[in-house]
Amino acid sequence: MLRSPGPEHPSGGLRLAPFRGLRYAPDRVGSLAAVTSPPYDVVVRPDGLRHLETADPYNIVRLILPEAADPAARHRQAAETLRRWEDEGVLVRDPRPALYVYEQRRGDVLQRGLIGALRLSTPDEGAVLPHEDVMAEVVEDRAALMRATAANLEPLLLSYRGDGTEGGAAAVVDRATGRPPLLSTTTEDGFSHRLWPVTDPGELSEVDRDLSRRQALIADGHHRWATYLRLRADPAVRAEGGGFWDHGLVLLVDTSRHPLRVQAIHRILPHLPPADALARLDGAFRVRRVDGPLPDALRALETAPGNAFLLTGDGSFHLLHTPDPALVERTVRGDRPEAWRRLDATVLHSVLLDAVWRVPDRSSEIGYLHDATAAVEQAERLGGSAVLMRPVAEETVRDLARQGVTMPRKSTSFGPKPATGLVLRAVERGGGRTR
Repeated sequence: MLRSPGPEHPSGGLRLAPFRGLRYAPDRVGSLAAVTSPPYDVVVRPDGLRHLETADPYNIVRLILPEAADPAARHRQAAETLRRWEDEGVLVRDPRPALYVYEQRRGDVLQRGLIGALRLSTPDEGAVLPHEDVMAEVVEDRAALMRATAANLEPLLLSYRGDGTEGGAAAVVDRATGRPPLLSTTTEDGFSHRLWPVTDPGELSEVDRDLSRRQALIADGHHRWATYLRLRADPAVRAEGGGFWDHGLVLLVDTSRHPLRVQAIHRILPHLPPADALARLDGAFRVRRVDGPLPDALRALETAPGNAFLLTGDGSFHLLHTPDPALVERTVRGDRPEAWRRLDATVLHSVLLDAVWRVPDRSSEIGYLHDATAAVEQAERLGGSAVLMRPVAEETVRDLARQGVTMPRKSTSFGPKPATGLVLRAVERGGGRTR
């Protein structure tokens, strides 16, 4: 069981440090909206990448998803681009270290939180709770990119629970939003984004006292968190960046005030056509064909009994539900909590992908997309299958994380996710401060 942070906790809970943000100069770009991007793993390739690249020559996607012949060339290109944009005054560093209050709003959705440099902690310290496994190859790629650029290019999304009392971080956030924003823009998805700096020593201390008693759940960005820890542990990297690698860029959201939305992440199996997938089931699941279009089929998935998935990719929709109990008992690990054993993602990977379909756990064999429509389109284009999922309740995620139990990778998608490109954190050139 992980320890809960508090006054007696040696890790001191969450310690969010101000930093001198690196931001786009508004007069050097077409618009702030045109240079932003979703997080790197949400960009739908290749169409989404091309769209962002053509939106503005300085779009942040050129840093987070550079294109070149090989990984080393991609990382080198991103580092050179970042240095050039700084030299040209496209990216300018704020004059004072700050925490940044960040607001996202669309319709009745309002999310506010604090962006800062979070002191890294180990899982044993319990201040930050991961809930998903990660892929080593992705961590390796992100680590090489961060090391080459000497920067955190996009914040993780972390959630914590405030206690609703007056004062503390919540009060600082509220006061900041009553002041003129540092920037304001609206992205093409309809979300408005505003940013305010917090530099007052008294307010920074107020935030620190509050957060030092808190524990956070990684809502989005497990691979980047694992990358932070990997870089901090590398003596050669630490020698290059000094104290910079003791912290990582995050957005902290108090979900007692701004609950996150939890959505599913869908699977694409490019080398397994739906007809083959159905033929291989052999009684492992009950199967029922459901009518489209996609929104109607997804509604059928929502109300299906037991573990359930929607299989498509050839224009038809098949609901797979209620797996054979004996098969589940034989293939799902028995040394985990029952809540973990009942997860759709657990059953998908242990029963369907591993035991029934025998799909290797490699990025070339299993793709992940947050958008159901995009997943179906990609599966149809590749001649493979899309396996559409249901979301998991946030409390289930949090309860398992507190027990130190990680979910299968890409089990959840929390949002709204912060836009990438509004504020970056980078090592200061010329021997300046590293936070």
